[in-house]
Amino acid sequence: MSTFLSQEVLAGLHAARKRARERQSRMLVEADGKTYRVLSFWESGFALDAETAPHLRGFVDLYERGQHLYQCLIVAASEEDGRMCYEFKRLTAIQDRPPVDFAVEDTEGLALPRPSA
Repeated sequence: MSTFLSQEVLAGLHAARKRARERQSRMLVEADGKTYRVLSFWESGFALDAETAPHLRGFVDLYERGQHLYQCLIVAASEEDGRMCYEFKRLTAIQDRPPVDFAVEDTEGLALPRPSA
């Protein structure tokens, strides 16, 4: 028994999958003042919609729900299944405070000596 789906049904399924991926993703990439929705993210790269994504290269910023997470150096790697995949050359996590140039001592757990009576 063989299963046959018409081109219209296949196109509808593909569009539904694409909409579901876009709704699930909360990450954005910003490059040259423009933002693009990230469809998937993994430890060595990420993917954008091939129809709307340019061939990005260079420094970009990754955001999740408005929070700046990473600054990246990327290169366009491949296009597969309607997605443009990019590979990281460098991935730097954004810190919420400036780095310190001294050792921070852990003061928690230290108690003041009890005064003698």
